[in-house]
Amino acid sequence: MSMFSRKFCCSESFSSISILFLKSFKCFLLSSSQRHCVRTVTLPVSAHNTKLAAKCKSKHQRQVCKSVLQHFDAQYSEELGEQWQSARDVLLNPHLWQYGVLLNRFSDLTNLQQGLTALGYTSLLPQVHPESQSHRAHVPLQCFIHRDPVRLPNQGHHPGWLKQYYLLNAASLLPVLSLDVREGEKVLDLCAAPGGKSLAILQTATPGLLHCNEVNEHRHSWLLKTLESYVPPTLRHLLSVTHLDGRSIGSTQPGVYDKVLVDTPCSNDRSWLYTPDIHQGEMWLKEKAQLPFLQKELLCSALAAVRPGGLVVYSTCTMSLAENQSVVEAVLASYQGVELLDLEHKLIDSLSDNFNYANLHPSVGQLVIPQKGKTWGPMYVSRLKRIY
Repeated sequence: MSMFSRKFCCSESFSSISILFLKSFKCFLLSSSQRHCVRTVTLPVSAHNTKLAAKCKSKHQRQVCKSVLQHFDAQYSEELGEQWQSARDVLLNPHLWQYGVLLNRFSDLTNLQQGLTALGYTSLLPQVHPESQSHRAHVPLQCFIHRDPVRLPNQGHHPGWLKQYYLLNAASLLPVLSLDVREGEKVLDLCAAPGGKSLAILQTATPGLLHCNEVNEHRHSWLLKTLESYVPPTLRHLLSVTHLDGRSIGSTQPGVYDKVLVDTPCSNDRSWLYTPDIHQGEMWLKEKAQLPFLQKELLCSALAAVRPGGLVVYSTCTMSLAENQSVVEAVLASYQGVELLDLEHKLIDSLSDNFNYANLHPSVGQLVIPQKGKTWGPMYVSRLKRIY
């Protein structure tokens, strides 16, 4: 069994439905590879491997960190009310989680979209007709989702070959879509690792410059590999990948960028809940109170780095009020020459069939929270404009 098969057989979403689904996808990939030399992944579909997968699932079942769950119960029951219970049910059952499939326009996608459609996938975004797109210098972003919690195998990294798709929480595309990048713009992804949002930006437009920054050394290496796996050498001159403290970029590069994405470090609800080491979980909870200070500094740096008239999108993958609305409100109160912009109603409405939005009062941005059947999120997004 290949490394990729072993990794996937441990997935919590593995079920008899997943096995049949993956067998169909394997047949599609094999058929496609015969015609187009597409690299394929061997999937465990035999009866023996089905039993092995069940054992692997049991052995590697995620363990909930009780102290983190208790903290979330206290915090989110107060902040989200009844909506917390539905989100809690999803977060505590990873086998319910759905996975989006972001297609890579730089790879050979021959028949891939048709194959996904045949397997029950649908487009996350409404199809745009060329005539309605003529006034926008955009490339339609292609992301496919499934109503069931099935997951395609991750494609391995192979030097010289571009992956066809990137698996992600589909709600993580909302910050990129809100950024609304146009051809030739200078864009900064301030906290870019592991690189999914940088990749998504490149799926919507070809910027004049995409500066991808990540301060953490390990995550910076991860970012480099992601970009190498998806971006052709002919476009890499448009990329600048740095290993800097994002809080300093605004002062060293003032007014340089047209758009800035601040997908800030946060108390990631999904990963924190499954902290394998209870001591690590408790340490994170102690540090949690300091995160809003870092987030404010990063957002202020982004506002300094964007040109007058430019846009900044702030996002997190937590439902925490202190790290979301409160951060944006604090920056708006202290930073001169900035205004809050609503997210486009057309965009929010187009995703409402798939995303479950929280009821925020007052509304400073949008928060996607998971519920059964719509397990996307958590993802908070707010959009700011620098006036002068």
